[in-house]
Amino acid sequence: MLAGIIDAGHDVALVITGPYRRRSRGAGATPTPVGELAHARGISVSHHARDAIDADAELGIVVAFGQLIKKDVLDVLPLVNLHFSLLPRWRGAAPVERAILAGDTETGVCLMALEEGLDTGPVYATKRVEIGPDEKADELRVRLGVIGLDLLLERIAHGASSLGVPAAQVGDATYASKITQADLALDFNDGAMACHRVVRVGRAWTTFRSRRVIIESSRAHLYEGSERVVPGTILEGGVATSDGVLEVLELKSEGRATQTFSTWRRGARPLPGERFGH
Repeated sequence: MLAGIIDAGHDVALVITGPYRRRSRGAGATPTPVGELAHARGISVSHHARDAIDADAELGIVVAFGQLIKKDVLDVLPLVNLHFSLLPRWRGAAPVERAILAGDTETGVCLMALEEGLDTGPVYATKRVEIGPDEKADELRVRLGVIGLDLLLERIAHGASSLGVPAAQVGDATYASKITQADLALDFNDGAMACHRVVRVGRAWTTFRSRRVIIESSRAHLYEGSERVVPGTILEGGVATSDGVLEVLELKSEGRATQTFSTWRRGARPLPGERFGH
């Protein structure tokens, strides 16, 4: 996003991003990817939103900042936010993941004016986007980023004055709270499609012989006949659910590298009727 804004010819006065963090044990603190890019392009970097007040900028652009920006900044600098949902649906921290978990077939990008409320500001422009039935959250987020950048650059081609007049959000609001470990726990009683949606969010997990297993990719197949298997039962190509089979393509056992399901099954040797989640 930052590279696209710079390459489009816009003068970036300041980049505000998260603080430096250690990426691994024993390593020194490193900047966020956007901070690293800013340093490489010779742009000043700060970790405090209030520093935007003194940046002498015409417009502030907010993308996945993860913090509410206070009134003292909003009063001085006009701010726009690229939000990855069709507002007012999925305001908040995890709009992409919540859309997938809810089974939404469509999402989008909104370019909105920032105000004190959580994603409550009026909207300058919206782009609707279809969600693929097997599309993962990371893949969708990248696609929305590309679409959002195009939308942003179109609207700021002539500076803040070309944004136009935003319109108030219309409809019932829903909130996209942060994803927790509980959200990512697979419950095979929920059915194949619901489990597949959790896998698409990323880091979906269950247990096998009391050790955690991460299901990294899957497909969902509904039962066609009357035959049913106890949910969680490990089958030749995946795991039984209440209404079908979650075909497991890749998984990762605790402390091991990612494997195909067939490779894992040969090594684990599950007993007849043995189940995930136990």
